[in-house]
Amino acid sequence: QVQLVESGGGLVQAGGSLRLSCAASGSIFSINLMGWYRQAPGDQRELVATITSTSSTNYADSVKGRFTISRDNTKHTVYLQMNSLKPEDTSVYYCKALIENPLGTTFQYWGQGTQVTVSS
Repeated sequence: QVQLVESGGGLVQAGGSLRLSCAASGSIFSINLMGWYRQAPGDQRELVATITSTSSTNYADSVKGRFTISRDNTKHTVYLQMNSLKPEDTSVYYCKALIENPLGTTFQYWGQGTQVTVSS
């Protein structure tokens, strides 16, 4: 089965930077889309950024100009470079991927989540 393993979360002061990584492994034929979502306590999960197989990107308005999403197809990995972090960015960040298996079916997968805390 497919697993998404995240890393790079932690504690940082406002104005600092972090880079999140998410590596997919398992029964993978192709990855159509990868992205990052976040969910703060008591809030709903929201889109942060996505990147397609053709490298087109989409960002939430709140992170445009500060966050950059990228992918490395050779490693089945997506990254989120987060600069100029604000306390409002504090959340659990989840990796999502749309993955086609060798049988030709596509499923949506979620990572376990990684905590990002920005102090003021």
